[in-house]
Amino acid sequence: MSGDIPIDAGRLALLWQLSSRAREAANEAALAFTVVNETQALVPYRQAAWWRASELLPGAVAAVSGLPQCDPGAPYVQWLSSVCRALSRRAATPRDDEQQPAGSRPFAFTAADLPDDLASEWSAWWPAHALWLPLMGARGRMLGAVVLARDDAFGIQDVALLAELAHVWSHAFQAFEPRDSAITRALASWRQGKLRRRALVALALICLVPVPLSVLAPAEVTAKDPFVVRSPLDGVIERLDVQPNQPVAAGAPLFSLDPTTLASRDAMARKNYAAAQEEYRQTAQLAVTDDKNRLDMAVKKGKLDASAVELDYAAAQLARLRVTATRAGVAVFSDPNDWNGRAVSVGEKVMLLADPAHVELTAYLPVAENVDVIPGGSLTLYPKSSPLASYPARIDTVAYRAEPTPDGVLAYRIKATFTGATPPALGMMGTARIHGRWVPLAYYLLRRPLTATRQWLGW
Repeated sequence: MSGDIPIDAGRLALLWQLSSRAREAANEAALAFTVVNETQALVPYRQAAWWRASELLPGAVAAVSGLPQCDPGAPYVQWLSSVCRALSRRAATPRDDEQQPAGSRPFAFTAADLPDDLASEWSAWWPAHALWLPLMGARGRMLGAVVLARDDAFGIQDVALLAELAHVWSHAFQAFEPRDSAITRALASWRQGKLRRRALVALALICLVPVPLSVLAPAEVTAKDPFVVRSPLDGVIERLDVQPNQPVAAGAPLFSLDPTTLASRDAMARKNYAAAQEEYRQTAQLAVTDDKNRLDMAVKKGKLDASAVELDYAAAQLARLRVTATRAGVAVFSDPNDWNGRAVSVGEKVMLLADPAHVELTAYLPVAENVDVIPGGSLTLYPKSSPLASYPARIDTVAYRAEPTPDGVLAYRIKATFTGATPPALGMMGTARIHGRWVPLAYYLLRRPLTATRQWLGW
């Protein structure tokens, strides 16, 4: 404990007694009262104070001798707090002849060791000599310090006894310390060494590295400017003459409508035309001898012309029952069994005629994944059927309004033109990676968690 310094048994007994009192303290206030008041039995002094250090805030005097409670607004306490802060800064800086900072061991000081503004008030508050007794915690962190003041200088035995007692106080005060906050632990980690600080700085710089913001969206290769084959009449599809994805030439039959209704209309129109024609013939013969029948010829002629128009219309409708291709291409539609016997109305789409060499990409960007996509941006298609292939494309249009997809997901429809030399096959499906603006890597990684947190908190 004291090396070669002789210490009498009475003082050692007092040291043991004060150590026991420190270990038996119920709380920090009781321990601080014991430190600043009962230590006088071991080492005489006129005044003592316990100064509590802080990681983030300036330290403050928590207990002074002779008072049951410390008033932080008292002039003496404020001056004493300033002195302790000045001594703690001085103790943290090693002198040229020292291997470690002086803050880890006691040292005596006088008014000459303080700044001029504090030294000028020394005589008003303290006697001539004082002792700085630091209390060190784990990892070399300063918990605080006990300062003692008296008229005579502190001897070697006094410093040795107080230094030993300071170890006991350190453990006792450390037991009453609150658990370190996350900020305090982070600051302690930061102070542990240059290597860790450099690693944190490197991590911060990596988080600031700009990367292109990108999202994934389902996509398929669709026909560009296809010809829509629609039903020319109201009716029922009798049969389909082509299969899905079948190449067809111009003029090739595509599908036919059931002729039953129109055939009956055509037969009725033919009978009406024949009857009107016979009536007109008879009226024309009678008009040669009868002036009254000559007047009825105009009425019969009009009826005959109306029947002729009705007959021509029925024949024209009957001729439109068979739909043919107006240009060459590939027939694009769903299962033929879904169309056979199906009732259709005028203008209803039945199939598409597409050029296999003239295709585009259609992607469906979910609303939750929107990254401010604009026309002119780039994307890449990764087909499911060819995991090693990719097809670059340029965005042409972006729907301003989100619509539900067949999967029930609300998404924006994106149209893009392939920029590669060889476009993919019509109907190919895959995943499109849509490239957005450049953002820091930290934003790229935390974008979804931040979005979910914002929606949950209702910012």
